Amino acid sequence: MAERVLSARDLNRAMLARQLLLEPSDLPISAAIEQVGGLQTQYSPSGYVGLWSRLRDFRREALTEALENRSVIQATMMRATIHMASAADYPLMAEATRATRAEWWMRLMRKQLDGIDMKAVAAATRAILADGPRSAAQIQAQLEAQGYPRIAWVGVGQWLDMIRVPPSGTWLRRRADLYGLAELWLGKQQRGSGAGSVAPSRPAAIADGLELLVRRYLGGFGPAPVADVANWAGLPVTTVRPVIERLDLRRFRDERGRVLFDLRDAPLPDPATPAPVRFLPTWDATLLAHARRTEILSEERRPLIFNTKTPHSVPAFLVDGVVAGTWRYEAGRVELSPFELLPAATMGELEAEAERLAAFHAD
Repeated sequence: MAERVLSARDLNRAMLARQLLLEPSDLPISAAIEQVGGLQTQYSPSGYVGLWSRLRDFRREALTEALENRSVIQATMMRATIHMASAADYPLMAEATRATRAEWWMRLMRKQLDGIDMKAVAAATRAILADGPRSAAQIQAQLEAQGYPRIAWVGVGQWLDMIRVPPSGTWLRRRADLYGLAELWLGKQQRGSGAGSVAPSRPAAIADGLELLVRRYLGGFGPAPVADVANWAGLPVTTVRPVIERLDLRRFRDERGRVLFDLRDAPLPDPATPAPVRFLPTWDATLLAHARRTEILSEERRPLIFNTKTPHSVPAFLVDGVVAGTWRYEAGRVELSPFELLPAATMGELEAEAERLAAFHAD
């Protein structure tokens, strides 16, 4: 039987539902982060604003508490970027992506890393952190005392699983400058090798991690082609495809004829489902290249959100499930910059939501 063809509008509403952007959710924080496939947090407040947009009555302190009680972990994961993940998901996500991240870093920095044994750097860093968390400055100084240049510290997180230890990397202390060993921070929860450079990864843990990544992506962003799953995870398509093919997934096609894979129990809302205005933070994953098929961000407006003048994306707001402008918090207010003139009723909804967001910032 021919696969059902899904329109861009179908895919848009499916992603909005799975990203908890159609209606506020009452999920616990760690479960919500699992549902959306993790939160990208190079800029620490992004995780807080992202959850504020998705969870009913979300409080800033609640995410900080989740980081402190170790139910949520902030560390290097997919695409060698900083993410928040649940304590249950993190070890497997790190395990499944570590080797590819290390290979990518070696290609990117091969000239600067010439002659540097990164496995030895990872072992040295692990020894430094064996007695507990240390600041980035302390770790770098001790590595330099052993003859390793700064670039070695910058890249060691691709070989060694380290946690951004709170209160660093939180709303009130945004600079993530305190690090600890994942295996010590998580204790018995840590699965896989947990050592990166010291012990080889276990094939079973890698296989489990790859399956988890596929399930998290499809659960949060699907239905999707293999290439989009791989793009989000930062893994080769040749690594992801066998995982998808052995899972029991349903299949669709998009309007271009591409095969889309999906979890059997994931929601597919009616494309006519209303989508309320929503505010998205810097680096919200729904706007990245892997989600282009949902048309949440039109290609002609993509340069307005991601441009060469800034090292990050611009915070955006959604109208009817599509990016319709940008926002910024300044002097106690959330300033709105629509891309075009919007209906008065829509502006009223945006202004009311902007007032709530301003109060969230000022709380």
